[in-house]
Amino acid sequence: MQPRRVAVLGGGPGGLYAARLLKLAFPSCEVAVHEQGEPDTTFGFGVGLAAGTQRKLAAADPDTLRDLVAAGCRHDMTLRVGGRVARVRNDRLIGVARTELLAILQRHAEKAGVSLHFGARESAADLDADLVVAADGVGSATREQGSFGARIGTGRGLYLWCGADFALDDALFEPVRTEHGVFVTHAYPYGTGRSTFLIETDEATWRRAGFDRTPEDTSSDEVSLRYLQDAFAETLRGHRLIGNRTRWLRFRTVHCEQWSAGNTVLLGDAAHTAHFSIGSGTKLAMEDAIGLVEALRDTGDLPNAFARYEADRRPAVERLQELARRSRLWWESFPARLHLPVEQLMVAYMTRAGNVPLERFAATSPDLVATALTQYAGTPPPPDGLVDWVLARRPVPPAGLVTLDEVVDDPWDDVGDAVVARAREARERGAPGFRFTGPGDRDALLTRLDLAERVRLEAGGLILVEGPAALRDDLAAGLVSARTDLIEETA
Repeated sequence: MQPRRVAVLGGGPGGLYAARLLKLAFPSCEVAVHEQGEPDTTFGFGVGLAAGTQRKLAAADPDTLRDLVAAGCRHDMTLRVGGRVARVRNDRLIGVARTELLAILQRHAEKAGVSLHFGARESAADLDADLVVAADGVGSATREQGSFGARIGTGRGLYLWCGADFALDDALFEPVRTEHGVFVTHAYPYGTGRSTFLIETDEATWRRAGFDRTPEDTSSDEVSLRYLQDAFAETLRGHRLIGNRTRWLRFRTVHCEQWSAGNTVLLGDAAHTAHFSIGSGTKLAMEDAIGLVEALRDTGDLPNAFARYEADRRPAVERLQELARRSRLWWESFPARLHLPVEQLMVAYMTRAGNVPLERFAATSPDLVATALTQYAGTPPPPDGLVDWVLARRPVPPAGLVTLDEVVDDPWDDVGDAVVARAREARERGAPGFRFTGPGDRDALLTRLDLAERVRLEAGGLILVEGPAALRDDLAAGLVSARTDLIEETA
């Protein structure tokens, strides 16, 4: 179809990129971006662009990608626990300053002929346009005022974004233990002399540290920043943490039953979010923009274009949201795993959501995985056939294991609490351990492994997990990651 006039609500990465692609695809169309903030003000520090996203941007708009890559900082990934370090090569990922990202996208949008309007709050109903693209973020007023069937879930943990005025060598995951509990940073360099520090913790630690009593009348939470600066002093190398409207938050996961209504279509965080530990709002928003413009270009009217856009994008988004949900639950329970050797912990991290098979990880990080497998088995692994090797090392399970067959969605919710309580009671009565069984689909198995790990850590005993032979990669990863002691393959 050929839109005549397009209004984009939101001047973030998704909105600006959608506007440029729309103008390139439909040169005679009037495209305007409406952003309530000013052009030289933004919040946040660095954002990441993964290799897959870069490939999609290269196909859609190589000129913009070229500038983004030139402005970015490539880095590997390090997990550091108590002085022990595991490093994974991952330099296809780049970090880019959010200010620079927006400046590049603004420049390329204007170069294409897009008009940019700043400093006024607009709504879809007030705009004279035959197509409205709502890219107005996780707190989208367009979504809240429309009939999109929105559902918003809130995570249990708390996190805040801050920065530092030096560049880390790699992306870094590191926990620190304080008198109040464990804090974990997800940090990465995004340019010369700059790094993002995202720091998270559980609610009990947050309250013990007194952060629930922090005043709300300043631009950033300076009390928390000073506390965390001391806690991560070694990592910060004498530098300070920098706030930018830095507040403790709980992650909000947005789902919408539909992404369009009338002539308005949602894009990016307005339509969906995925936890920062595996998802990227920038990634999803820019890939949405590509999909939306392709759908508009290839169909004859708005209803069909919107249907095509959603049909093409929703499966990938929902898959990433499910991976991100599992990753969020893993990170929210991360401190319970700090007893593991750092190499095994890195394997647990890489396999936490089920999207990185053990042998694929071994192909890219053979030395690290070999060390982790040696820690698991007590003997070095062979050069190949790792899954078979792991699964072949199975002792006969003892008699008397108590069967737990509860089907849960979240192993750390109230239902999971009840399972742990029953397991503890069984242990007090002398049960040697537990056999976990249930449905044979992959999602059920991955959740069963997580529940088994929680019982293993909190109730003790020998843990056996049943799972289909067709999912032996996941079973092997569960063993090496210490989610279970034993597995039993079923048909």
